[in-house]
Amino acid sequence: MAKRVLNTTPKQDGFRMPGEFEEQQQVWMIWPERPDNWRNGAKPAQKAFVNVAEAISRFEPVTMCVSAAQYQNARVQLPAEIRLVEMASDDAWVRDCGPTFLVDDKGDLRANDWVFNAWGGLVDGLYFPWDKDDQVAQKICEIEGVDSYRTDNFVLEGGSITVDGEGTLITTEMCLLSGGRNPHMSKAAIEDKLKEHLNLEKIIWIKDGIDHDETNGHIDDVACFIKPGEVACIYTEDKNHPFYAEAQAAYQTLIKAVDAKGRQLKVHKLCVTQKPCYLKGADTIDYVEGTLPRKEGELSIASYMNFLIVNGGIILPQYGDENDALAMQQVAAMFPDRSVVGVRTEEIAYGGGNIHCITQHQPKI
Repeated sequence: MAKRVLNTTPKQDGFRMPGEFEEQQQVWMIWPERPDNWRNGAKPAQKAFVNVAEAISRFEPVTMCVSAAQYQNARVQLPAEIRLVEMASDDAWVRDCGPTFLVDDKGDLRANDWVFNAWGGLVDGLYFPWDKDDQVAQKICEIEGVDSYRTDNFVLEGGSITVDGEGTLITTEMCLLSGGRNPHMSKAAIEDKLKEHLNLEKIIWIKDGIDHDETNGHIDDVACFIKPGEVACIYTEDKNHPFYAEAQAAYQTLIKAVDAKGRQLKVHKLCVTQKPCYLKGADTIDYVEGTLPRKEGELSIASYMNFLIVNGGIILPQYGDENDALAMQQVAAMFPDRSVVGVRTEEIAYGGGNIHCITQHQPKI
């Protein structure tokens, strides 16, 4: 059945965004191939995406969207149980360009189709054009037969929000109030839009994220809800670490925060890498006009927080860093009922994100 684009809002219709820790139907991904973003013709990144997809598929189904040009290559590299769907896109960040799914109490599924403008449009976006990415959410909804809400004149990426499924959202001012998103709207108007489209009562604002240049500070590198009333937050006491100031500030904000149900948040600390991650091999990345050029040795945002919660598991970034094992232990303690699977993802970090950024979960109804 063809899907509808609705003129109401999710709140009016009784739909909410569930927490990522609620049961899932499947995970969506997009195959990477952009030679002006991924080094060495995206071949190392493709291997990392395969490893992430395989890890997720131990717990639940995975659908990989892939261009016509890369279809055969992806099919050979991916295990047979991973579904491939031919789809055009501009890059591989389905968390940000894909749909944000919604559920209601009757067992129905819908989705928000946010406007996507490559993290800042003509102000500070990362590439031009981005029209194929902006159609990804609609196409996924069409494939799944899901009715959607198109947020005309409102830009948002899935990586910039985390919810508890019970009326509370955490985000960053750095991202949502940036000049390339919704400069025509006040903070209060942005809050109202989020409340209507995600069915919220309370928004907790962290000032800054750690990824200033690319996503303007997405929350999924800094903090996330692990269950209602409980959040994980990056933490370090190393004043020389590039994420020190933002991590400390985020932690201080969250330990004082109260959610929509009046609970003071319980905050779990998650370590950062001992050594920062810096881009290597930038000379193998194509230069293309309209794309933010990458420089050798630039800081890559390697955060353990950019993990994905799946049914019975956590897929956790690993970087070959001295703190990899500590991150595994800390996350296992946060999720005693889930298996933690580590996947090496420096190649994804070099491209500007990580496991959470390259996945979009679809809730089970």
